Amino acid sequence: MPRRVLSERPALGSARIVWEGSSPRAGRQAMQVIILGSGSPMVAPDRAGPATLVRVGTTDLLFDCGRAVLMRGAAVGMTARDLAALFVTHMHSDHTTDYNDVITTRWITNVAPRPLLAHGPVGFERFTQATLAMLEHDIGYRMAHHADLQHRPQVTVREISEGPVWDADGVRIHAAPTDHSPVHPTIGYRIEAEGKVVAIAGDTVPCEGLTRLCQGADIYVQTVIRRPLVEKVPFQRLRDILDYHSDVVQAAQTARDGGVRTLVLNHMVPAPQPGSEPQWIAEAKAHFDGEVLLAADLLTVEA
Repeated sequence: MPRRVLSERPALGSARIVWEGSSPRAGRQAMQVIILGSGSPMVAPDRAGPATLVRVGTTDLLFDCGRAVLMRGAAVGMTARDLAALFVTHMHSDHTTDYNDVITTRWITNVAPRPLLAHGPVGFERFTQATLAMLEHDIGYRMAHHADLQHRPQVTVREISEGPVWDADGVRIHAAPTDHSPVHPTIGYRIEAEGKVVAIAGDTVPCEGLTRLCQGADIYVQTVIRRPLVEKVPFQRLRDILDYHSDVVQAAQTARDGGVRTLVLNHMVPAPQPGSEPQWIAEAKAHFDGEVLLAADLLTVEA
């Protein structure tokens, strides 16, 4: 089914997308995937850090929380105050840079205590406590200044490995382990709603868990590197990423083998240079007959 184009921006791959600066919510039940951040650890002026919003009706589910996540979220009506839940794939800094901002902003914009429900791999509870400890000065300052702010920020953490992790508001989410070694543990998510399936892989090479997540998915969002370009970089630290990220070809093969409908290439390394976008898509299309989209911030796709 064709996607509505709400503003004139280049469609990188197909017209089956929705570009929007303010995503309408009322009366909408279709599952939307909104790329809030398409960037990587390499800072870029037009790409926020890794973060993906899955929206079903009025339910907002956030996957990872890289730099500027709330700024990008504001463009589509997402707020920390009303976020249903956060799901983290792993604790690399680029995927969690603004976790503290999500916690703080939810805290100060709610009148009564409203814990943030945050899911992540084993170790995420300790990570959360360290984040709250880092915020201790700010918490004290704000509570001393605002007489009506008598509660501290609250986060309810659910550490998960695999299996069902969410079943509410007509949305079911399953997790499965992925492979981003030596980063361990890492997980990806499969979101099911309205008869549609979205797979959010995070950073991983092909593995059994990723295969399960992607099976029959309508939309599969995958971090990718462009191997021929990275191999030429004269800096070993950057070339090190070759062994723990899917390259474009591997992502396309995973999509093909899983019967995926739409592959979204995300968190691209290196960031595509203007005019090179068709090369990324063509490299994937050589191995996958479905739809291929190259992510940009605020790219919105309906499942």
